[in-house]
Amino acid sequence: MEPQGAQQVYNEIVAHIQKQAGAYSKWYCGIASNWTDRLFNDHQVPRKGHGYIARQCYNDNDARAVEKALFGLGCDGGIGGGDHTTVYVYAYLKGTMTNP
Repeated sequence: MEPQGAQQVYNEIVAHIQKQAGAYSKWYCGIASNWTDRLFNDHQVPRKGHGYIARQCYNDNDARAVEKALFGLGCDGGIGGGDHTTVYVYAYLKGTMTNP
């Protein structure tokens, strides 16, 4: 995955959510330094057949800005955590098998 600017990451995640349909409140978004571990282990998102997306920002400040903007749309999640390596933004459709 190649790093992208904050606006491009935001646009791609929003487009993905809109394509999948449903309210923003049904989506959880966050930032991570290892998005696969966070999605598939911590949040228990199924690897196949489930609505999720992850994108890499140039730096943690961009990732935090995208996360904050997604929260502004109504996505679920929690601000904070991470360090300077936290450059990935992810979003997934919450379901009975995910945490949350």
